[in-house]
Amino acid sequence: MADKKGKTGNAKKMSHEQIVSGFNQLRQEQRALVTKIAELESDQNEHRLVIETLQDVDNDRKCFRLVGGVLVERTVKDVLPALTHNKDQIEQLTKTLTKQMENKGREINEYREKHNLKVRGEQPPDQAPTEKSDSSGSAGVLVSKDT
Repeated sequence: MADKKGKTGNAKKMSHEQIVSGFNQLRQEQRALVTKIAELESDQNEHRLVIETLQDVDNDRKCFRLVGGVLVERTVKDVLPALTHNKDQIEQLTKTLTKQMENKGREINEYREKHNLKVRGEQPPDQAPTEKSDSSGSAGVLVSKDT
């Protein structure tokens, strides 16, 4: 009999660990999206700066562009449309990834509600923000409300 209780207790613990692991996986995916968005926004800003600079330059002036790790000589009139197109593509990809990140945030919130998860140090939504929270330095630790 004690053997059966031990197995069910262990199965419940494995289930809890799987829940926490699933939550952490979702958060990691969201962080990866945020990192990629930041990288793309940086690239977009660089493209914008180069486009602004090249617009004031003579179209027949030669310039150099890095293509696949190779520096290629071109003219401004050849490079400018390609840069504009690339910037537009980066912009569209950034918008798509932002939507995916928002969906991932909703998915994380649904997962937390479904499995009754709470992050330590986080105030419940119904608690007033003026109350002092526990400042034991355990922010970011995931716990289940039923334990």
